[in-house]
Amino acid sequence: MNHILNILTFGVLLSTSASAYEKCQLIDNVKGYTPTSKSQQLQQFNWLAFENGKVLATGKKGTQSKYKHCSRTDGQGRFMLPGLIDAHGHVSSLGNEMLRVKLRGTTSEQIAVEKVKEFADKNPGAKWILGRGWNQVLWLNKEFPTKKSLDSSGIKRPILLRRIDGHAAWANSAALAAAGINKSTADPQGGKIIRDENGEATGVLIDNAIGLVEKIIPAASPLEREYAFDKAYEHLLSLGVVSVHDAGVSQADLDSYLKRSRENRLPIRIYGMLSGSSPNLSQWLDKGIIQDKQDFLSIRSVKLYSDGALGSRGAALIKPYSDDLDNKGLLLTKPKKLDLLVNEIIKKGFQANIHAIGDRGNRLVLDAFEKAFKQVGGKHLRNRIEHSQIISLADIPRFKELNIIASMQPVHATSDKNMAGARLGKERLKGAYAWRKLLQQGTIIASGSDFPVELANPFHGLHAAVTRQDQSNMPSGGWLPEERMTPQQALRSFTLDAAYAAHQESTLGSLEAGKWADFIFVDQDIINGKPEDLWKTRVLETWIAGTQRYKQ
Repeated sequence: MNHILNILTFGVLLSTSASAYEKCQLIDNVKGYTPTSKSQQLQQFNWLAFENGKVLATGKKGTQSKYKHCSRTDGQGRFMLPGLIDAHGHVSSLGNEMLRVKLRGTTSEQIAVEKVKEFADKNPGAKWILGRGWNQVLWLNKEFPTKKSLDSSGIKRPILLRRIDGHAAWANSAALAAAGINKSTADPQGGKIIRDENGEATGVLIDNAIGLVEKIIPAASPLEREYAFDKAYEHLLSLGVVSVHDAGVSQADLDSYLKRSRENRLPIRIYGMLSGSSPNLSQWLDKGIIQDKQDFLSIRSVKLYSDGALGSRGAALIKPYSDDLDNKGLLLTKPKKLDLLVNEIIKKGFQANIHAIGDRGNRLVLDAFEKAFKQVGGKHLRNRIEHSQIISLADIPRFKELNIIASMQPVHATSDKNMAGARLGKERLKGAYAWRKLLQQGTIIASGSDFPVELANPFHGLHAAVTRQDQSNMPSGGWLPEERMTPQQALRSFTLDAAYAAHQESTLGSLEAGKWADFIFVDQDIINGKPEDLWKTRVLETWIAGTQRYKQ
């Protein structure tokens, strides 16, 4: 049975175990790998010494005599890695998903409705039925669901179910009525209400149209929010994730992080990207960068949106979708507004991290950065494009020229492989999920999962990066295999390069002297083992700042 340290008493544990925290410790008899700042090659080691939560040294067998005074632990020949960093996730959404209707992997609209009914029956006190995870691409007809199937379930309460990517939602008639959505309701800028031949809303809302319903859903209580956070933290620690770049931090999220940080109760490290759509943005920027001394909380970036997602055909394309010739996708932020926001953010010394999936979405973001650098500077801020998914071949060199970090999620490639060709056509695929092209020109890739869009397990991402295959190891040889990463590149993208993307490479991301002793034990060799088995890797222990946070 998994044992996770009680998060609610985390601050007490830190204060009462100060002597243990300061004590020199030596873990030897390990098979370790770490990236280093001096080389693109991984360094191998057989022991790790740390004190006061920071690495003293690593080394080969027989070279640890300098640390013989340290408290010794036998690593039992297990594999040790730096703690993994997820460079793009959504922490509160992960916690919420774990407490709501789970529709991931449902194979039909009717099966999804049955799961919703089962949840509603078990939760009679819930005023709204909320959930996430449906994906019509997995269904036989591959068509969006409708309100009719939810209405036929007999549930009278309003229902809102986000698509797996979060860029579409499925509502019943009660939810649409509560939001006042009817035949005359106009599509909001950057959003779309899917309608039938009579102009009536079918129940599916795309991107900014989701907000028409979500804005009327009662907010969770502080206790409910903290419980959801606790569930997310526990899950991430069990997967070997020691740090998350939280993409789109709300005021409620920020309040929770600040309170836990003050009380030494953040169980994982958070690099928060403030939500660029919040009315509090200017106020946040004026307050300046937030950085605690233990590197558990850093707030120095803002998340913006350019376009939508590929699965819901909301990603903005230069030319129409190959399977929807009247559609070029959606811009969630108009180009002029995007330009103004980028300028405002960069002028305050914050990093701008902008969601862009389609080739037009990516081009507009690159244009916005180029204009901003000429007007206000900021090229040194390590600005990022989140997803960098479909890029015109002509725009790939601009990432290097503009010093833009590509924040990418390897599992998106293997999740999308069965529909990306239909959406894009053969020619556009040349610049899609183009990890090798970006790496070869010297662009930094910071890898993540985009949980809860994908599962939070980073070993799924490492497997996808190295094989370009799904967990059935299909297709044979990999999908667009010329874009594969090496195991060394993949690990670096989830550790040291992810830390670089957060301005944290001097303290996090590798087991080098002077850095925080964040490390994990795993059950197999992810560098020289079988690539097809990477996704099966299990985490045995997770340590942060030299303190064990999780043990299987």
